[in-house]
Amino acid sequence: MANDEGLLFMSSRAKKIARAWLESPTRGVIELTHDWRARHLPPLALSAGARFGTLQRVPDYTFGCESTYFENRKGAIWFFLRLDEHPDLVASGERVYLAGDFNGWEGMANDEWVLRAASMDGSPALVWSGKADRFNTYPHQRFKFVTEAGRWLQVPPSAPNAVRDELGNINYSIDPERTGQHLFKFDLAEPLDLSKSWSVQWSDAQDAESVPLKPGEFFYRLKTDLPMGSRVNEGETVFRLFAPRAKSVELCVCADLAERDSPHRYPLKRIADVGARDGGVWEVVLAQNLHGWFYWYHVDGPRDVFGLFDPGHRVLDPYAQASVSRLGPGIVLDAAWVGKGDRGFKTPAWQDLVIVEAHVRDLVARAPVALNTEARRGFEGLRKWVEHPDFYLHRLGVNCVELQPVQENDAKSPEEYHWGYMTNNFFAPASGYSSDPAKASGVKELQDLVAAFHRRGMAVVLDVVYNHVGEPAHLMFVDRLYYFEQDGKGNLSNWSGCGNDLRSTAAMATQLIIDSCRHLVETYGVDGFRFDLADLVSAPVLKQVEAALKRIKPDVILIAEPWSFRGHIAGELRDTGWASWNDGYRNFIREYVRGGGTREGFEYYLKGSPWYYAKWPAQTVNYTESHDDKTWIDVITENASGNGDTPTANDRRRTHLMAASLFMSVGIPMLSAGQDFIRSKQGIHNTYQMGEVNALDYRRIYRFPSTHTYFADWIAFRRSEAGRLIRHFSRASERFFQFYWAYDTAAAAVIYNADASQGAGQLLFAINNTLNDVVIPLGEGIASPDWRQLADHDRFFRENDSHVIRQPVETELFVPALGCGLWVRETV
Repeated sequence: MANDEGLLFMSSRAKKIARAWLESPTRGVIELTHDWRARHLPPLALSAGARFGTLQRVPDYTFGCESTYFENRKGAIWFFLRLDEHPDLVASGERVYLAGDFNGWEGMANDEWVLRAASMDGSPALVWSGKADRFNTYPHQRFKFVTEAGRWLQVPPSAPNAVRDELGNINYSIDPERTGQHLFKFDLAEPLDLSKSWSVQWSDAQDAESVPLKPGEFFYRLKTDLPMGSRVNEGETVFRLFAPRAKSVELCVCADLAERDSPHRYPLKRIADVGARDGGVWEVVLAQNLHGWFYWYHVDGPRDVFGLFDPGHRVLDPYAQASVSRLGPGIVLDAAWVGKGDRGFKTPAWQDLVIVEAHVRDLVARAPVALNTEARRGFEGLRKWVEHPDFYLHRLGVNCVELQPVQENDAKSPEEYHWGYMTNNFFAPASGYSSDPAKASGVKELQDLVAAFHRRGMAVVLDVVYNHVGEPAHLMFVDRLYYFEQDGKGNLSNWSGCGNDLRSTAAMATQLIIDSCRHLVETYGVDGFRFDLADLVSAPVLKQVEAALKRIKPDVILIAEPWSFRGHIAGELRDTGWASWNDGYRNFIREYVRGGGTREGFEYYLKGSPWYYAKWPAQTVNYTESHDDKTWIDVITENASGNGDTPTANDRRRTHLMAASLFMSVGIPMLSAGQDFIRSKQGIHNTYQMGEVNALDYRRIYRFPSTHTYFADWIAFRRSEAGRLIRHFSRASERFFQFYWAYDTAAAAVIYNADASQGAGQLLFAINNTLNDVVIPLGEGIASPDWRQLADHDRFFRENDSHVIRQPVETELFVPALGCGLWVRETV
């Protein structure tokens, strides 16, 4: 049918409502599935008697603020970028082009596609406009923006028109039926109660489908500054929970686990917190010191697609400091009993760190010390192993251990082996690692374990998981919408690959992360954190975490695993105080020792992945193996089966080359526990619940003693005075490194401090990653009897090894196949 303007439109019976959301309790936006080009407004209504105060069109460019395009009612299409969201473009002054299916993705080939400076709703922008006809096709055409330097601007996955192609690239798409004429805004006669379900529907169709009215961004900014959880204050205990959409919260407490089916029950009240931006805080104060009592909550709220409110579910307090199991209950703890963690240890400077990633049970399961079965499962047994004179990591010589998650996880029993990456509570020590979880023994045992590592001279970094949660997902029963990413239909996001993604940017989710980290630092004395799948936590939240933690521990160690199935944020972290696991380094070295890789790649990674990945030297964590996937030896082995349990001679030589490269690379070196004795998982790719496979077999040290010693010697060298030329605090001068290459290969010789910018002394490192002997021309200026060899591909030389023939540095340096060498010159 045609309206009075001659424009075609569809009746409300043929149209659908795509989604609706609130921008505040009194106003919101409705999005239709198709443009509404009629002059009159669509006949829309709210559920449960709520009424629109006003309903009007949204300006067409509003849609473009997220989609980067819109079409006006005259048939013109506009593509634009707001410059306040792209300060890099303002700084660089680069020209930007429009590219897509409509021009063969060759926008830069023709100035027709360059964006021009303009203003969009009063804000500076870059704009391209033209007739819409050529863009409104089926299938939908895709597009992106590209700078004159060939840099493609990233498409936010949250953009309403973001689409992923078969290669995983994210582009924008153009939907001819949703161009900016499909959005309407409304004001409400009365504020909506968020503890109820609301929906929008067509008012002129009794059987019309309705869509839920979802709280928008304002909802995720709701927060409070009041302390959460259970808190003992002299003769009373305060319980607080942040549940902004709840309509009721009940506390259950009991003094004995035998009373769980007949607990004391108390309703919590929604309180008017002066410092809060809403009424989302629920509280009850009991006039008794309940230290050691058990507790949980029952939470009820709106039953809609966004919620998981179940008043029958026993909710473990997100702030519980101890838990009996993954199911709860939580345990009330008096702060005076908890105490503080070890404060006497000096955390090493980042550039001095040598890290080993390890799992609590893997370290202690087969440790050569007298322990019973229960002790080999957790904190207490590992503490005794750490204190033993022959403790493995002490003998290896590292000064930092990165423990896989030690918070409460969803292991179904204490006996079940678990990597710990399905966290159930961010404050409580894992009950499965505790000798008596009902007495909160894990609190004292984890404190003692951290202190034991400190006495060994080792910093403790905890691997923490704030991107998703395990089962049961207690936070979902507090408020699934507030705490978890989901689409307009209530489907959970799953970029973690674990079934859910925590909405870390919600104000109280961010606060939960910060409070948890602060608790772990103050209560247990840990030195830092490694954030799992940090891309999902997001760079803005990581910056807030950094600022908060540095206020209580300025030298805190902060490491990100900067990727997820969604993307990679290492570049975004360059201007922060976060270091990142370097997956590019891992992949390169695996190929390089097998004869692959390029000269440019070797130089880049040896120098510490400068500038894009690491703005400062210790911002890259260099590694070649971690808990995930296959072990180093199973990846590089020549064995056809992919099982490196019995490595070949070349496998061992390549492992030595890897160690030499790792410890000669600028950045923070990290090993996986057992890598020094060629640990194998029999070629198995994923062993996350295979305790017998993951447990360290220390007998391999006796099988491969020279390799274990080789790693230990490299670590000792790295931490020595001579190793200072690798342990950079700030980026080295341009001429600090001098590279020499063997003909037609990536075999190299590198001089450190070639320009003498770091005072007297130089290092020469040579490596041959090929199966043939090579000669590397150095020239007359380098050859000198002043060079003293420290190591080759088999061992480090001892000062009193008078019978050992050390290789001189001549104008042409000979390096055998799969060989390497290290020399030092005291004066330049």
